Amino acid sequence: MNDEDLRLAPRTRAADLLAWAAAEGRTPVAEAPLRTVLALLELGEGRMRDGWPELTSDAVEHLLYERLHLYVQPAPDEDPFAYGEAVRLLVDHQRAAKRLNAKRQERLHAEAEWQGEVAAGLLRRADLVTWPRLYAVLLRAHGVDVTDGAAVRDWLAGFLELAEEDRLDAFAALAEAGWLDEPDEQGWGPGRVLSVGMATDGARRLLEQGLMRRSYRNLAELNALGRPMPDELAGDFGQFEDAAVEAALALCGDWTVPGLPRLLVEEFPELAPEPGPAEIEAYLAQLPQASEPSESPEPSEPSESLESPESSEPPEPSEQD
Repeated sequence: MNDEDLRLAPRTRAADLLAWAAAEGRTPVAEAPLRTVLALLELGEGRMRDGWPELTSDAVEHLLYERLHLYVQPAPDEDPFAYGEAVRLLVDHQRAAKRLNAKRQERLHAEAEWQGEVAAGLLRRADLVTWPRLYAVLLRAHGVDVTDGAAVRDWLAGFLELAEEDRLDAFAALAEAGWLDEPDEQGWGPGRVLSVGMATDGARRLLEQGLMRRSYRNLAELNALGRPMPDELAGDFGQFEDAAVEAALALCGDWTVPGLPRLLVEEFPELAPEPGPAEIEAYLAQLPQASEPSESPEPSEPSESLESPESSEPPEPSEQD
């Protein structure tokens, strides 16, 4: 085990995969999407083997259909289809390493190509954004230099001074200008804000859990080798949770705008509210009551935002590996 594996954040083998692709004379794949794909696969619930994720139909679907749109916001000059291309490159690499037979390679290749196209569409849907993704689009739409942390902070501070109605209008204008697809008929209102906040909170918690799961998986291997406890796991559990929170914010920044998720959580929470039970109940109390009220009514939009996007065509069922 490499000592770098003991860090919370994944140490992807993107450089090795790119070197292999170059040696094989393959068409280059963009490095940033490749690193993102490898990281999300490692932080999922699939198995790892020698630093590589074990590819299955479920793992490909989980990545491209269920998780990518929670975290990733490509820049305008980045190809949203690159994530599917990265998965296909990994499929071919694992076939070359004799970890997939020809039939599985062909099936996974086809699934990654089709679901990569679906993922590119999901990344444009206004009803599936999280706060970091939405503000990443908004910053670029307003011409902010997202590589300048001070410029990002100053723009957020100015945006905070706007009335809530004006901020909602700015969100809606992203679809009108072609940055995102049109949201559903409900548009940008309290329900949509609640949905985005719940999706953001859920996505970050999933990421934190994946980071902790990765560390515990590596810890089991560490113990088997008789190695000492790493510093990140030697303190109390609260410290470990805090480290996972920090690592999750950093990764979310890598996949949107560096530093942006931390700013939204720590300095500008008013711009990116993440509702708790009280806020959710208050919103539900304002909704018109049905003639025959059902028990424990649930808000439709929040659940739709965090779970698989139901309004798009679901992935075709695939054979089990």
